[in-house]
Amino acid sequence: MKQFFKFVFASFVGTLLFGIVAGFFALITIAGMIAMQDSTEKIEDNSVLVLNLSGQLAERGEDNFFGQLQGNATSSIGLDNLLEGIHKAKDNNNVKGIYIEAGAFAADSYASMQALRNALLDFKKSGKWIVAYGDTYTQGTYYLASAADKVYLNPQGQIDWHGLSSQPVFVKDLLAKVGVKMQVVKVGAYKSATEMFTGDRMSAANREQTSAYLNSIWGNITKEVGASRRLSTAQLNAYADSMITFAAPETYVKLKLVDGLVYTDQMKGIVKKRLGLKSDDAIEQVTVADLQNAEDETLDDGDSQIAVYYAYGDIVDGAVGGMFAQNHKIDAQKVCKDLEELAEDKEIKAVVLRVNSGGGSAYASEQIWHQIMELKKKKPVVVSMGGMAASGAYYMSAPADWIVAEPTTLTGSIGIFGMFPDASSLFAEKLGVRFDEVKTNKYAGFGTQARPFTEDEMAYLTQYVNRGYRLFRHRVAEGRKMTDSQVEKIAQGHVYTGQDAQKIGLVDQLGGLDTAIAKAVRLAKLTGYSTCVYPEEPGFLEQLLEQTKPDNYLSEQLRANLGDYYEPFSLLKTLNHQSTIQARLPYFPNIH
Repeated sequence: MKQFFKFVFASFVGTLLFGIVAGFFALITIAGMIAMQDSTEKIEDNSVLVLNLSGQLAERGEDNFFGQLQGNATSSIGLDNLLEGIHKAKDNNNVKGIYIEAGAFAADSYASMQALRNALLDFKKSGKWIVAYGDTYTQGTYYLASAADKVYLNPQGQIDWHGLSSQPVFVKDLLAKVGVKMQVVKVGAYKSATEMFTGDRMSAANREQTSAYLNSIWGNITKEVGASRRLSTAQLNAYADSMITFAAPETYVKLKLVDGLVYTDQMKGIVKKRLGLKSDDAIEQVTVADLQNAEDETLDDGDSQIAVYYAYGDIVDGAVGGMFAQNHKIDAQKVCKDLEELAEDKEIKAVVLRVNSGGGSAYASEQIWHQIMELKKKKPVVVSMGGMAASGAYYMSAPADWIVAEPTTLTGSIGIFGMFPDASSLFAEKLGVRFDEVKTNKYAGFGTQARPFTEDEMAYLTQYVNRGYRLFRHRVAEGRKMTDSQVEKIAQGHVYTGQDAQKIGLVDQLGGLDTAIAKAVRLAKLTGYSTCVYPEEPGFLEQLLEQTKPDNYLSEQLRANLGDYYEPFSLLKTLNHQSTIQARLPYFPNIH
C-alpha cells in the first residue's frame, strides 16, 4: 500500500510540475504575441504587400491567443484589417506594390468583397501596381483579383465563373417527422424568413425579390470585372453560360480573363521585375499585420475623434447561449450602454455605426433605435452598411443622420413576424405524452407547447405583430423623413440591394466605411481627426473565460462541417431563447 501511495504522489507531483512548466511557456508565448503586436514595424524600402486570400473573411479581425496556441483557431481575416493594411500600403512610400495570392477564400457577402476590391482600386490611384496569382480562382477571388494590373493562373489551373444562385433551405417536412409545426404570424408579402419552416419552396413574392437582388449584385460584379479586364457584361455572361469553369487554361488567356499561365515559383521573377530586382535578389515582403504595426504617415488630430462602432451578427436582447450560439451578436443591452458612453465622451465628435446584420429581435432593435436617437442629440451619427443591414438592422439604422451602403449590400426588409413551435404532435404521437388542463381564465393556458394556439389566440397575436410592424414602419418614416404611407409602398418585408435602396430613399449614399467616416467628419465640421474603434476587443481574461466553455469547440466544428446549413439548424437549437417577435432576413441568404 505504501508503494501505491508513493507512485500516486509521484504522478501527482509530475503532473503538477508539467502544468506549471507548460503554463509558464504559454505565458511567455502570449507575452511574445502581445509584444509583437504592440511593437512598431519598420517597412523596408522596395517592399511588396502580400495579400494571401485564404480563409474566411470576417467583418472584424480578432486576436485569439488560445486558438493560436492550440492550433485550432478558425482561419479568418478581418475586413477591417485588410482595408487598413491596403490604405497604409498606399500611403507608405516604401511599399511599391501588392501581390495577391488567391486561395480557398470565402466572404460573408459580395458587399464585403466589393469594399475590399474598391480599396485595391484606390491603391492603384497612387501609381503603384498590383499583380495576382492563383492555382485556381473561385468566383469571389477572381472578382477581387480582376482589379490587378495583371492576373496570372497556374498552367493547370481553373477559374470558377458561373453567375449567382440562391438555394434556400426548407425544413418543414423535417420538423413534421418529429411532430413539430411552426405557427406563424407575419406582416409583409415579401417577408420570407419564415418560409423555411412553413413551406417547401419559395413564394412568388420571395422569388421575385431574390431574383431582383441577385441580378443587381451580379450586374455590379460583371460591370466591375468588365471595366478592369476590358470585357463587356455580355461577354462575361456568355462565359458564365458556357460552363467556362471547365475550359482549358489556355482558353482563359484567349478570352482575356487572365494575362498568362505560370507556375508558382515563376511568379517570383515577375514580382522581381516589377521591383527592379536581379534574379538572385531577395524580395522584401510585408503582411497586413506588419502594416498595422507600422506608423501611419497621415497626419491626424488626436483631440477630435470619430468613433467607429462595429455592430454585426444577430440582434438580441441579452446573449443567447447554447451549443449553436454564434460568436458575434448585437446585444441591445451592451450596445445601448456603449452608445450612452460614447454620447458622454467629449473627445468623440461623431459616431460611425458599422452595421452588418440580417436583423433579429424587434424589441432589441427598438431599444437600439432609442439610444441612437439620444446619441443624435449630442453628435452626428452615420451608418455604414456592410454585407447586410436589413430588417431589424435597418430598424436600428433608420434614425441615423446619414446612411451609406455598398451597392451590393442587402438592406430594407421592413417587416416583422412571430414564430411559435407547436410540439403537441411530438408529445402525443411520437412520445406518447398527453396533457390535460384546468384553468381559472379563458387564456390562462396560452403559450404552452402542449397544444396549438386557438383561433382567438392567433387573432390576438396577429394584432400584436401588426402593432409592431406599424411601429417599425413609423420609425423608418421618422428617420427617412417620409410619411408612413410612403414607407408602406417600399416596405412589406421587401429586400433591396444598396444600389436600389438609394433610388427609393432608404440609403443616402453608396460607398464603404471610408465614405461614411468622411461624411461624419463633414457633419461634425472637423478639420483634423483620428478614429477610434469600439467595442474593445476581448482581453486575455475574457478569452480565458470564453475558452473554458465546453460548447465552443463543438460549435466551431459543426460550423466547419455543416457549412451553409449551420445557420438554419443553429436557429432550431436556440429557438426557445429567441425573442418572440423577429425582424430579420431569411436566416441565411445562401448566395453562391
